[in-house]
Amino acid sequence: MKKLYTKLSESEKKTIITQSYVKDKKSFQAIAEEYKTYSNKIRRDAKKFNIKIRDKSQAQKNALKTGTHKHPTKGTKRSEETKNKIGKSVLISWENLSEEEVSQRKLKNLETWNKMSDEQKERMKQAANQAIRETSRVGSKLEKFLLQKFIASNVDVQFHKEQFLVNTKLQIDLFLPSINTAIEVDGPSHFSPVWGEEAFAKAKQYDKKKQGLILGKGLALIRIKQTKDFSKARSELIFEKLIKLVNQITNKFPESDNRFFEIEDI
Repeated sequence: MKKLYTKLSESEKKTIITQSYVKDKKSFQAIAEEYKTYSNKIRRDAKKFNIKIRDKSQAQKNALKTGTHKHPTKGTKRSEETKNKIGKSVLISWENLSEEEVSQRKLKNLETWNKMSDEQKERMKQAANQAIRETSRVGSKLEKFLLQKFIASNVDVQFHKEQFLVNTKLQIDLFLPSINTAIEVDGPSHFSPVWGEEAFAKAKQYDKKKQGLILGKGLALIRIKQTKDFSKARSELIFEKLIKLVNQITNKFPESDNRFFEIEDI
């Protein structure tokens, strides 16, 4: 039978806290229950013996690892509506970061990148390039997300529709034939020289030509500027804006000089 904590010598107390708290990763509460005392007494003695106290994050990790506490969300099934609400709230909190906080996060990401080996960096670059090429062939995540949302909303939509515009064969990302509306999803390579300055200049020239041909045929054009990585929460907000615009065009097709619209990601 273990001695009461109050009956222990200072040396014994230090040995017990060092073994139980530091080595066995037990909590102050668990140690206190073993020796019939209270947790704050164990905490005060740990400080007295210059034993480093774990912060809340470390304490929670240990509690989950040892089974003292159950994970608050593990095994919990959430509805899509709940997931979307959580995603949107996280997105809004990110968008409300101050310039200083954004700079700090960018600096942290840069430090992580700089710590990588040349081999790791090259693998990441190759994977990113492959993903971009695949996107141009089968459509981006955002394009496919919007396609599924249109289908679920019973909107007549054509995916990567090929059109002949003034003897030029072009592919439209999403086309709504019932309202003569083209939707173009412009990813990051449309706004920065991902493939180099020369390729970027050609892409901008092509976008301008394509826009002129689409509008010249009498279609309405909605361009979605996707400057940030895909996220479901952000995509939901984009679709909310998009479907409002589609309903607006459905109710009254715009005049020829008002058929170009832009939606920016949040």
